[in-house]
Amino acid sequence: MNPESPEKEGVIMVAHLMALAARTAPKGKGMDSIELCVVTGDDLHRLAVAMKDAGKALEMAFFNRDSANVAASDACLLIGARGYEPAGINCGGCGYSTCLEMSGAFQEKKARAYHFRGPGCVIKMADLGIAVGSAVKTASIHNVDNRVMYTAGIAGISLGWLGDCSVGYGIPLRAAGKNIFFDRS
Repeated sequence: MNPESPEKEGVIMVAHLMALAARTAPKGKGMDSIELCVVTGDDLHRLAVAMKDAGKALEMAFFNRDSANVAASDACLLIGARGYEPAGINCGGCGYSTCLEMSGAFQEKKARAYHFRGPGCVIKMADLGIAVGSAVKTASIHNVDNRVMYTAGIAGISLGWLGDCSVGYGIPLRAAGKNIFFDRS
């Protein structure tokens, strides 16, 4: 007999559907720079610990609150983008005149820290936002409580679970009688 509750199994299934929605979300110029990771089981604890560690290093107490939510979740979808991959349209949205200048600036600032690495292509950041929106829409359709967390994205990147993404978010998921992501203190 499977020890998982039907609700928890359902949440994990929805996490995979959310990943599908994020993957198939529209991307600028049809270029996909999105990375996805479904976190379950003991890895939720690892993610929560990494969030606490990041919060301590950054002296930001709200990381602890968010880590408690992740630890109590049934699953967490991590979504990241390789923001340093330019769209090649020289739009200037990143603050640089050309994509080549933005790429050069990224290489100069490449040292990894807990925060996101930049500069980043504004098209890739829009792609990430659309992917996150598509994922949470899918969770909502299936009545799974969720919350988008930048703190979980930072921890996911620090653990290497989003490859070489420069920006990421986490979406912890839970199905219970009360939404654990509401009325947080």
